[in-house]
Amino acid sequence: MNLGFYIILAAQFLSALADNALLFAAIALLKDLSSPAWHTPVLQQGFIVSYIILAPFVGAFADSLPKGRVMFISNTIKLSGCLAMLAGVHPLLAYGLVGLGAAAYSPAKYGILTEYLPPSQLVTANSWMEGLTVAAIVLGAVIGGILITPHLVAPLVTSLDIPLIDSVAKLAIAVIVLIYIAAAVFNLYIPRVAIEHKPFDTSPVALTRDFWHCFKLLWRDPLGQVSLAVTTLFWGAGATLRLLLLGWAAVALNYDIGEAARLTAWFAIGIAIGSVLAAKYITLEHSVKVLPVGIAMGVVVLMMIPITNSTLAVLLLIVMGAMGGYFVVPMNALLQHRGHLLMGAGRSIAVQNFNENLSIFVMLGLYAVMQKLELHIYLIILVFGLLLSGVMAALYKRHGHDQDSGKVF
Repeated sequence: MNLGFYIILAAQFLSALADNALLFAAIALLKDLSSPAWHTPVLQQGFIVSYIILAPFVGAFADSLPKGRVMFISNTIKLSGCLAMLAGVHPLLAYGLVGLGAAAYSPAKYGILTEYLPPSQLVTANSWMEGLTVAAIVLGAVIGGILITPHLVAPLVTSLDIPLIDSVAKLAIAVIVLIYIAAAVFNLYIPRVAIEHKPFDTSPVALTRDFWHCFKLLWRDPLGQVSLAVTTLFWGAGATLRLLLLGWAAVALNYDIGEAARLTAWFAIGIAIGSVLAAKYITLEHSVKVLPVGIAMGVVVLMMIPITNSTLAVLLLIVMGAMGGYFVVPMNALLQHRGHLLMGAGRSIAVQNFNENLSIFVMLGLYAVMQKLELHIYLIILVFGLLLSGVMAALYKRHGHDQDSGKVF
């Protein structure tokens, strides 16, 4: 791996660090406004709705310009969302603007890997990318948790007396603005790849038709179908699980929001461990063989219910994360490669993002409804654990012996 690859990693790390810290700061801002509990999943829905609505357009946009430039533009949009929150715009709206930037950013950050590296290095590169992204999630949870802890930060808010920074949550957002700026600087130094960029068609009808063609093409490809189904399910369940952890930690461990936010870092550490193991033991040609791990992960989720000890909680979260990283990284690499061969990197990632974020939107909606109905957190955990295992088992039954149903290369 050369210097250009590490610049890509640094840009992605800083952007992901800011994204993950910002989630907890935005949740804290909702609490300052005395918002109801079900606003928290709706906050994340507002973030990812751009991924769904703009899916036909962001892939083509990512393929029309050098990926580094697309990432810079996207980071600027995220930065605007943070500034809107500081200016007093409601978090549900301002966080949605950050989601708009993230939606444009994602096809570029993953698409550049397939353009910049040979297929033989994709699993390794994805492991690096996922590992550092998980490190950003860990540090984002830790930094976010610290920045929204009142007894640590409140005295600083009073002593600094900065305009617009009148609460702990807003000081946290101001710090996150600086991280986004650092990510934008690295974006400027991402190397340009010597490929032909396709002109961006401004016709919504043409772009939607092209997206629908790519959507069908990827779902009809045998290996594309299984990898897309697995990653769609995993990220939908994973995004919901992160919010579940906050509620579970409050009930099972009596944690406040700052402590619960830092607890989510252990799940991310587990994903990093699983990503490293996947890079070492799983090749692109045998990626479908990891599906049973996904079935087992759903069962392990159910083990959250009886746990009330913080040490056992940490161990369980690490195991859950490791299982997730182990089966999703090969699936992600397989999906990227099949998409790159079939339609181009940017468009394939846009299709992937559409499916994954539609899954996240639906599962967060289900979680919001269950919170609105005031169901117990343990019942909600039971529903999501059984759903994950059941769907993964169905996928394994259909595709577990289909590794040769399509050519990888």
